[in-house]
Amino acid sequence: MTLQKKATLVATLTASILAIIKLIIGLLSGSTAVLASAIDSILDIFVSIFNYFAIHKAEQAPTKKFNYGLGKIEALAAVIEGTIIIFSGLLIFYKAIINIVNHKKLEYLDDSIIVMVISIILTGALVYFLNRVYKKTKNMVVKSDALHYKTDLFSNSAVLLSLIVVYFTGFDLVDAIFGIAIAIYIIKEAYELIKDGVLMLLDVSLDENIVKKIEKIIMSEPEVTSFHYLKTRKAGNDNFVDVHVVFTPDISLIDAHEVSDRIEEKIKNIDPNANWHFTIHLDPYNDAM
Repeated sequence: MTLQKKATLVATLTASILAIIKLIIGLLSGSTAVLASAIDSILDIFVSIFNYFAIHKAEQAPTKKFNYGLGKIEALAAVIEGTIIIFSGLLIFYKAIINIVNHKKLEYLDDSIIVMVISIILTGALVYFLNRVYKKTKNMVVKSDALHYKTDLFSNSAVLLSLIVVYFTGFDLVDAIFGIAIAIYIIKEAYELIKDGVLMLLDVSLDENIVKKIEKIIMSEPEVTSFHYLKTRKAGNDNFVDVHVVFTPDISLIDAHEVSDRIEEKIKNIDPNANWHFTIHLDPYNDAM
């Protein structure tokens, strides 16, 4: 089993534990913030399970039908996950407004505080683990999961703070106010996640600094006089580079290919964890003019 698959399984198990304890205490206490956090954890379970199968599909080799593989399923997973998070944020917002209108009093504050402390510890450990996995694999689904649980970490901290304020002041309205703030934060983070996924689905180019490094590598070869039609894109952990490289007309084909191979190896070193795919067209003159 790959590291990224193990990461999604760990995330699923953690979300399941948190969902159970938060849901019980949230229902008993009537806390909007705790109940909102419980709903978010329940959604986390389904998202992590979905992410596991998304990674499984994305790792499959190219087929006759999908010549470039299924790497973009990771971007699709990010869009779906972001959409789910937005709906959970809207649900939290709605519940908070209802509690403000009904002036709902909180109960079981001690238990709620303990649950949120446990939640922060477990979620913090999970975020640290997922970020380490992402740094090793550059997997977008793992990155999405890490971002998702990072928002959970912030929202759990906000819930804990609201419960402490209510505990010492008795001002129950604080719980609903924090619930609204958490909902807005969750929706904002989900929007960024969806945007990244959509950009990948639309074949956005690699980061500008990576593209500049590629250009520098190409022109570092003495035999290369220029280049044009440089295009890059990303699909999951696969980076694609297409370019026309111009040589002098008298260079032999074998020498030009050797230069091309050197260029490819140097570009791969920009990010050794990524899977690089190259289409380098060898030109004896600049046909872009």
